[in-house]
This record gives sequence, C-alpha cells and structure tokens, in this order.
Amino acid sequence: MNSTTPHDGTEEAPATAAPSDQAGENSSGVAVLDRAFAILNAFGPTDDQLTLSELSRRTGLYKSTTLRLLAALEHGGFIRKLSDGQYGVGHQPLRLAALYQRSFQVGPVIEPLLQQLSRDLGETASFYVRQGDRRLVLYRVEPTRSVRVSIRVGEEFPIDRGASGKVLLAFTETHDTRWNEVREALWAASYGERDPETASASVPVFDAAGEVVGALTLSGPKARFGTPAIINAAVVALLDSAKRATVALGGKGGRFDASIAECAR
Repeated sequence: MNSTTPHDGTEEAPATAAPSDQAGENSSGVAVLDRAFAILNAFGPTDDQLTLSELSRRTGLYKSTTLRLLAALEHGGFIRKLSDGQYGVGHQPLRLAALYQRSFQVGPVIEPLLQQLSRDLGETASFYVRQGDRRLVLYRVEPTRSVRVSIRVGEEFPIDRGASGKVLLAFTETHDTRWNEVREALWAASYGERDPETASASVPVFDAAGEVVGALTLSGPKARFGTPAIINAAVVALLDSAKRATVALGGKGGRFDASIAECAR
C-alpha cells in the first residue's frame, strides 16, 4: 500500500505531517487533544477566519479529521462556523483569557499604571509574563498617536529577544550570569531586536515573596523612542511605576530606589 494512502481510503494525507501526529517534546501523549490544540493554534494574530482546507494544511491533519475536530470544538464553544463556511475562534477562549488574567491578580494594579505611562510618555505601555520560552502580552495600552507600536493582548513573542524578554529571563533564571547586569540595574532596553523598527525599555515587578510577576514595558518607533535621553526618561518612569506596583502587591519597593537614583542623575 502506498504510504500516503490512509487506511480508511477516504483521502490523501497532507504533505506536511501534523506535529500532534508525531512523538516529541510538544506532544502531551493524548493525540486527540494535541490535534484539537493544533487546530486552535493554527489561528494567528491576524486570522479572523480560516477555511477547512487551510486549517488542514496548517495542521497537517486529514480534512476528515479536521472536520470532526472542528465540530467538537464548535460544540464546546472554542470554534464557530461562519455563514460563508469558514471557521473562526469561538467565545470560550475569551472567557478563559479573562480567567487567566484574573489569576495573576495584578490587573487592578497594573492597568492604571499602563494608562498613566502611555499618557505621559506617548508610547505603547504593556505588561508581559513568561510562558515557557515565550513572553505573553497580558495587558497593554496604546497611545492615540497614529504612528505607534501596536500589539495585542494575548500575543506571544520569543523570550530571547526584546527588553521584556531580557527582564523575564534575568529574574526567572537567576543563576544565568548573562543577565547579571540586568539584575543589578533592574531594567533592560532593546533596539530593534524583535522588530527592526521598534525600541523598548522594560523593568520587573515583584510580589510579596520577591518573585518576579512580570515585566512592565514601554515600546515605540525606534526613530522616535530609541534615543538615549528618551530611553532614560522611560526607564525612570518605568522604575517608579514598578516600585508602586511592587508595593501594591506586597513587595519591597525599596529595592528600586538605587536604580531610580542612578537613572535620574
């Protein structure tokens, strides 16, 4: 039998095998869940809707398998079938995202600070948390100006690029000597590391146990935000906000004083 012909004889397998069909570090060991997650993960930040064929192509699953899983996901509210026959994300991920945000119990503290930072500095203010080898946008506020850095809540980026990634690595991998300077200064900057047109500065926020909760960040177009004077002003504002957030979460705000004084010189 030809290796590309499925045993049920219904259709030919896609050219690319699905990650969930293969044993590996990304497999949970429960194939049907891996395949369902693969369908949900097939939707990118700009994908409002996808066809059955495109979902099959992106996941590497047979169309028949994709269709069965879509029906189950639709029943559970994770997928919705649109009037034109394409598929979009359902309401359940939004509900779970709200629960996920609340589980950090930092929203009431962080969001007003982001609003003030964005208003005062005129740039995008955001709060990142670490998720494995990625950093996730948990909260963000964008300025009203037309030229700005635009990111979405829930977007994920590599943790090894960008100012917030450096901060999260520095305070979650405390034995890694590469981040000694960041740990000492309590801030990091990035000039076009993730996006060549973007500059950013970031500082940590700590909880009552002294553990990092996330990274408070300002980002803007490099041509406007990337000058040393602007970055320095941003760092001072970020450190002051992180101190207030840390105190509100029961942590020790005094650990920021030396860094604030150094940057304010």
